[in-house]
Amino acid sequence: MRWIEQGWYNKSLKVYVLLPFMVVFYVIYKIRLGLFKLGVLAQVRADIPVIVVGNISVGGTGKTPFVIYLVKLLHSMGYTPGIVSRGYGAKSDPTMPFPRSVNPQMQVDYSGDEPKLMALRTKVPVVISPVRSEAVAYLTQQFSCDIVISDDGLQHYQMARDVEIVIVDGQRQFGNGWMLPVGPLREPKTRLNSVDLIVENSGFSSNGDYQQIAGGIVHITQDSTVDIEDFSNGVHLVSGIGNPQRFEQTCKELGINTLSTSWFDDHHAFSIADFAKFGSEDIILMTEKDAVKCREFAQPNWYVLPIDAKISDTLEQKIKHIIVNKCGSVKNDNRNTSRK
Repeated sequence: MRWIEQGWYNKSLKVYVLLPFMVVFYVIYKIRLGLFKLGVLAQVRADIPVIVVGNISVGGTGKTPFVIYLVKLLHSMGYTPGIVSRGYGAKSDPTMPFPRSVNPQMQVDYSGDEPKLMALRTKVPVVISPVRSEAVAYLTQQFSCDIVISDDGLQHYQMARDVEIVIVDGQRQFGNGWMLPVGPLREPKTRLNSVDLIVENSGFSSNGDYQQIAGGIVHITQDSTVDIEDFSNGVHLVSGIGNPQRFEQTCKELGINTLSTSWFDDHHAFSIADFAKFGSEDIILMTEKDAVKCREFAQPNWYVLPIDAKISDTLEQKIKHIIVNKCGSVKNDNRNTSRK
């Protein structure tokens, strides 16, 4: 699949051999969308507001740091948020059926990498299920939440939503602009006309309303922070995320000397065998999403680079206005929402 993904962004002509498959994908997409609009396929509406943070393209756009930021923002506004996610890669288990509540102690095999990371970082309820509407229902039944954030799920139309926020990669944008598999788009760009807010992730650029910031490097198992200057001899980057090139660029902009890169497929289930080529003195650096899958066998010289979202005051005020307008304000006494 690497040549296909590369073709999306360097606009290679090779990907156009896949045009017949794109036509099939587009027809299925339009039929499914039409069935929801006509009411043949029903949406499931929750008792509390739902905010979707998604994208129209495959690969990493920076949704997870934004979701973590949004949890903090909602807390500051008086809400009690919870998170739902598909839980990509989480194993099925009859003893832990879906919908499944994720806790920081759960093995990543049963939580998925991103839900485990969000549970660790936010300390709010996180529920996973391939059927997100069921995850939302479970969250409202089992926890005292008054608003839900759906990590991804823009295309999961069975789940009714009150607010749609789309994150766009400021560097890669929409690639060649075609839908899957000729291009990276899950939906046509015209879909952006119907969402509530489009947020462009400018990465570590000083410009833009959504920037990413990195603190000190953290040891995976000890959670102790070290200075970036301590890695002047260089590090080996290892990652299994949707856009590892952004991770590499981040390290470059931070002045981290990269000796080698080892990229795996998104959501790769890491094992100790994946690190067999490295020596005992080699310093390994990975993202938080990768690190949650490696904590059980991490070595003393393995580290993680945490990333946070930095949102401009202008964008934050815009987000607040949309949430209050679409989801209602929080009542002081019972912390329930009243939709306008």
